Formats: sequence, C-alpha cells, structure tokens
Amino acid sequence: MSAAENDRFDVVILGSGPGGYTAAFRAADLGLRVALVESHSRLGGVCTNIGCILSKALLHAARILSEAHDARELGITFGEPSIDLAGLRASTEGVIAQLTKGLAGLAKQRSVEVVRGTGRFASPNELAVETPDGTRTLSFTNAIIAVGSSPARIPSMPDDPRVIDSTGALALEDVPGSLLVIGGGIIGLEMATVYDALGSRITVVEMLDQLIPGCDADLVKPLAARIAKRYEAIHLGTRVASVEATKEGLRATFEGDDAPEARTFDRVLVAVGRRARGGEIDAQAAGVEVDERGVIAVDHQMRTSAPHIHAIGDVTGEPMLAHKATHQGVVAAEVIAGRASIFDPAGIPSVAYTDPEVAWVGLTETQAK
Repeated sequence: MSAAENDRFDVVILGSGPGGYTAAFRAADLGLRVALVESHSRLGGVCTNIGCILSKALLHAARILSEAHDARELGITFGEPSIDLAGLRASTEGVIAQLTKGLAGLAKQRSVEVVRGTGRFASPNELAVETPDGTRTLSFTNAIIAVGSSPARIPSMPDDPRVIDSTGALALEDVPGSLLVIGGGIIGLEMATVYDALGSRITVVEMLDQLIPGCDADLVKPLAARIAKRYEAIHLGTRVASVEATKEGLRATFEGDDAPEARTFDRVLVAVGRRARGGEIDAQAAGVEVDERGVIAVDHQMRTSAPHIHAIGDVTGEPMLAHKATHQGVVAAEVIAGRASIFDPAGIPSVAYTDPEVAWVGLTETQAK
C-alpha cells in the first residue's frame, strides 16, 4: 500500500471517548477502514482518563468511608480510617490503565488505526493531524466528530493553582481543610461528596434556587437534607461575586438576597458545567457549522451541515452524557455503512452519583409544566 493509500480511510473519527471508540469499533465491524485520532496518550477520552471512571472510583472510596461512619448508628464502630492519598491515586490509576489497555487491544483486534495527535480539518475531505513526528494528512470519505467538551471557566477567577476545575479535583493532590464548590450541579456535588468523605469542610454555592437544577425538586430533597447536616454551608440563589488570591487562601465574596459574608477558603472548585469543543477543530474548513457555544447541530442520523460528516457526544450539546455518546456513535457508524439507523431516544437517563444517588429519566415535572 502506497503512502497516499495508507492515509486514505472510509471513516476518520476525531476523538476516542466513549462515543468515538464505540463508533470506531462498530464501523470496523461493518467492514470499513477506520482511523481513530486521539491527542491523549491513551484511548478513552476525558471520561475514561480524567472524568467519569476516575470520579466513580473515588466516589466508591468515599462511600466506604461514609458507610463506616454511619455504621455507628447500628452499634458498629470501626477505628478512625487512615487515608493514604498516594495509595488511593495508585488504585484509581490501576483501574484506568486496565480499561485503556483493553480499548487499545480492541482497536488492534479490529484493525482500527490509532493516530496520536491533535486533528483539525484542512478541507471537506482531509484532516490534518499534528503528531509527534510532524503533520499527517488523513483523507476520508466520511468523518465523525467526537471531540467532547471541557470544563466551563469563569473569566474573573484568579490564575492560581488553588482554583481548580473537575480535572484538578480528580487529581487528588491533597485534601484541603476548606473547599468552596461553585456550582450545585452533578459535577460539583459529586466532587463535594468525595472531599467531604475525605475530611474537607464543604461550602456549596449555586446561583439557582435548588441543587441539581433541572431535576425534579422532590428527588433532590433527600440529598439536600443529608448534605445540609454534613457540609459547612449550602447557599442557593447566591452568586460568587469575586475570588481574590491571598497568602492565607482564596477570599470569596458573594451576592444574593441571603448572601453570606466574605470568607477565605483553602481551595475553590469551579463546577459550572462543560463547554463543547466544536470551535477548536477548524470545522468551518469542512463546511461544518458550529455555534457560539462550540456546539455542532446534527439530525437524527448524526449528520452535520456537511452530510458526509457526523458529530456525536458532548459536542452535539446537552445532555452531555457518555451513554448518549455511545448510542450516537453506533448510529453514525451504521449510517456511514449504509444501514437504516436513527438516534431517537424516548428518554436519556441522568444520574448523580452522590450519597444518596439521584437518578431520573424522561420528562421532568418542571418541563411538563
């Protein structure tokens, strides 16, 4: 096979998260020549390497600590737990290494060519990939965009290592004495669950009038009641007006009808959602429309404004969930292979792995009203 032929594929998939690798494996199973482009050193994307899987491993550890504490009510008392952060990090890294090794094996088994590097569209049928060995141009008949999302930022936050996003929180470098969580959604509350169990004093600030906005208020009540007893404070209808980095810590001021006085925290976790990464791949060079939020609109067959290019997962907008991405990946691969397939779910389940967990699917009461 010549060099030019070696770089020509039936389908090129940009991003190897749950949607990307699922699409790659399904397309290969259907007889297509597939290239899977990934900038990370391992397959699996954010979800596997620095997101869902890592957070669930830490939440499992947090649940063990919490249950050991709650067992006292049953007359069962354990000794005070000793937490080895290095050991906990090594354990979660072992889980991720095993999963990503498995993905690499599945890709090799299916003859999916994994291209390491950062990809951007050069034309409607070419993807330029910046690899460690230079630029490699991949030609494709079809493409699937699966570049996911990144943590949303608050521009006014100081450039200080004590201000972290979900990636920084999952790195588990230490256990801060006090942690301010900006955002009372799923990500913020899951990380609060972990750090509360590890011993941090937690304060949660949410702009809206309930935790996990969008979820039925009745479902959130048991969680809200439990963490109100455990956390230092929960402030709803409150906005963080400013955060100032000082030698003593991060001094936060608040706005709202019942806003608290300014306070200093050891760490601040910014968990105000995620932003689609559609604006980072030069999609316009391929004729793919991207809105101001980085979201790429698709139809029921995951086609973008360029019919031979599909998009799946977080980059297609809310809800940003791995299980949605995997189903979309199957649909995109099957459509490219000429099969009759559409993505038209009756409902997409959502879940917060807090303690207690909160889960729902379908039309919520708020949406119904």
